[in-house]
Amino acid sequence: MGQLEEYKNLFYPSTIAVIGASANPEKLGYHCVTSLIRGGFKGKIYPVNPNLSEIYGFKAYPSIRDTPGKVDLAIIAIPRHMVPDVIKECSNKGVKGIILITAGFKEAEDRIGLELEREIAFIANKYGIKVIGPNTFGIVNLHANLNASFTPEFSMVEKGNISLVSQSGGFCHLIAPLSLKDGGGFSKIIGLGNRCNVDFADVLEYLEGDPETKVIALFIEGVDNARRLFEAASRVARKKPIVVYKAGKFKTSDKASLSHTGSLAGRYDLYMGAFRQACIITVNSSEELLDTSKALSLCSLPDGNRIAVLSAQAGLGMVACDVCEENGLALAVFVDETVQRIRDLLPPLSIRTNPIDMGPAWYNWETCREVIKAVGVDRNVDALVMLAAYASANEPIVREIAETLKTIAHEKPVVTCLPSPGNIWIREKKELESANVPVYPTPERAAKALANMVKYAEALRKQDLQINLKSPT
Repeated sequence: MGQLEEYKNLFYPSTIAVIGASANPEKLGYHCVTSLIRGGFKGKIYPVNPNLSEIYGFKAYPSIRDTPGKVDLAIIAIPRHMVPDVIKECSNKGVKGIILITAGFKEAEDRIGLELEREIAFIANKYGIKVIGPNTFGIVNLHANLNASFTPEFSMVEKGNISLVSQSGGFCHLIAPLSLKDGGGFSKIIGLGNRCNVDFADVLEYLEGDPETKVIALFIEGVDNARRLFEAASRVARKKPIVVYKAGKFKTSDKASLSHTGSLAGRYDLYMGAFRQACIITVNSSEELLDTSKALSLCSLPDGNRIAVLSAQAGLGMVACDVCEENGLALAVFVDETVQRIRDLLPPLSIRTNPIDMGPAWYNWETCREVIKAVGVDRNVDALVMLAAYASANEPIVREIAETLKTIAHEKPVVTCLPSPGNIWIREKKELESANVPVYPTPERAAKALANMVKYAEALRKQDLQINLKSPT
């Protein structure tokens, strides 16, 4: 059975039983049903609760045995001691996918929790059931209107082609609001929790063939089988970019990882070395994970590291240049035709080399467009950074240059920083991102996202060269 088919019941169910469904907002089972409804799930929902006859207008059933017909996915939010027997009932019902919200297993650091987790893993493996969790917030598949979690607000996340896989449900609850503020569309959001029998490597292999995933973002605390993770990631990263934020640099977070998901974080430096060998992009903050994933989801990969920086305010350009150079990017040296064209267009008081300060020309929108066009077609330029902070005097600028930026983005990556107060330029920013031009709130974040794209492209080229050198002539 292929990976896509094997995980179909988890990500594309037609019928879902919520075991532990509740009418009480203080219970997770209440929020699980709410999430399915608000997410617009179009299949059948079977609440399971022996003490209620109806929940949210749906008929409730005493057990999963009593639900009619086939059940693809079971969401379980019940006390931990009940879980093994319920999983056996799920197996008898033919359920092949389970999201186990319940916590208190190996992460609880008690003997009973560890033994219970081993028992549920044995049962699930025996009957061929894929289990996300235990100790998970759930999963979200925005392309299937599936919010199988205890947080209805995940359904507000914009649909896109980034898939986030995290041990930490809390981290998913951080990234989702960040994406609503700073942009970035998601395909799937997956909280692995304790990884009963579905681990990072399994999900990577699934996402490798998922047509709705272009970029894979990972938040890793610790893993139990690092070799298998790196083998899977090395293969997948050649087909789809993988961006990793690894927690556990220091002893304190290493100990916290054990009590959180039952795994030690491990040697941070060893992880970093293995990630580099596997062509995996590593980042150092939540924002950088989102920013880099967004850039890779929208832009084509650059052919090289030669960058052109254009700005409405010289200070923004200088900041972006610092970040570019700190990360190994080179400021492009324009060909003679471009140099002459810029000199003809901009007055002498402008900075007419790279970075280009177009501030003195902001009242002449045609001039700005022509400068951007000239730089965009320069064969010595592999990617562009465009920066413009709002001021009432330059309010029309984004509308005036948007089409030019979109045109260039068909040929080479363009990243932008367009900070503005309130709702100003909101529509223009959305239009740019819909045309594969990512927008960032600061020049540092724009330049860093571009630098990470360049590093990934260079790693792929280097690996291709190594493979070609090893191939027989």
